[in-house]
Amino acid sequence: MSSEQVIYGKIILGPEPEIIKGYICLRDGVITDIGEENTTSEVIISPCLVNSHTHVGDSVLKDPVLGKTVDNRIERDLDALVKPPDGLKHRILMATPQSELIEAMKRTISDMIITGTSAFADFREGGVPGTLALKEALEGKDIEGMILGRISQTEGDKSDIEYEAELLLQESHGLGVSGARDLDRNVLETLREVAASRKKPFFIHSGERDRSDIGSALSLEPDVLVHMTHAEMSDLRQVADQQKPIVVCPRSNFITGVGMPPVEQMLDLGINVAVGTDNVMLDSPNMFTEMELLVKIFGVDDRQVFKMCTLNGASILNVNESGYIAKGLSPKIMLMNGNSDNLAGIADPLRGIVRRARPDDILTIIN
Repeated sequence: MSSEQVIYGKIILGPEPEIIKGYICLRDGVITDIGEENTTSEVIISPCLVNSHTHVGDSVLKDPVLGKTVDNRIERDLDALVKPPDGLKHRILMATPQSELIEAMKRTISDMIITGTSAFADFREGGVPGTLALKEALEGKDIEGMILGRISQTEGDKSDIEYEAELLLQESHGLGVSGARDLDRNVLETLREVAASRKKPFFIHSGERDRSDIGSALSLEPDVLVHMTHAEMSDLRQVADQQKPIVVCPRSNFITGVGMPPVEQMLDLGINVAVGTDNVMLDSPNMFTEMELLVKIFGVDDRQVFKMCTLNGASILNVNESGYIAKGLSPKIMLMNGNSDNLAGIADPLRGIVRRARPDDILTIIN
């Protein structure tokens, strides 16, 4: 049976977001009409958010010690936390029973849904079993998850690497590689070849701790680069020339002490930049916090930040029906309470969402 609803409010409309007062008509989830009307409704009608880089397996540990305490100050050590195969997260993942891992991931996925995220891309450790665990965690969840599998081997014969990668790509959407410093070059090249032969995306961490692995990562011609925190202008020009997107994780980089990515330079060069929350053990998957940080600490333009966390992410993840509101589309929409104690008094709904909105300002999610 067909269902129809009309929603009045302030609409964040289109791929180049503009604000109009009016209504949207939805029939069976598809936007059939959008009209301008001088409504008094304080509801803000917005596309849901896209989290373009996560590690939801880390949900089994959410309060790790970030490093050694020296003179009442924590000295952070990124490699000790996350570098395979012996970083803290990898030791925890190896020691966690599959049932506990799946339950922890389910809870993080539910958290993403209620905080306005409609799609995410996850670097899933643990080879085929790890990918299958995330697929099970996603069952029945109203969110689009791109699973980027990671092989369990860090070295070995080419035939063995190819075999595991082929098995992995039968269950995942693509490959998500830790970084060019963490794997033998022959392994990296084999993984890239297998992904290309299967026409599956190849994502790679790059330039997070320092610049030393950027050249190697770029030479693999990945489909998406993650972090690029220490990229120099020459690196970014190469990325722009190759028309490769970048996913930045500003809150994670800030917390681990590795620096802040040059987001404005990326945008100035026309690079498609999206945003992720990265490791769940370090940060909640709350995209509102990422937006606020980008605006208030980085000083990035409000509309650019909004696009990075909606349309840009959707384009990178190839989530065709998400990212913006327009007639004929069926995006996931969040209705925000523009009259909440937090948002009452904002002059621009988009600016208000980016700078100060919280998950508790969400009235409901429309799928």
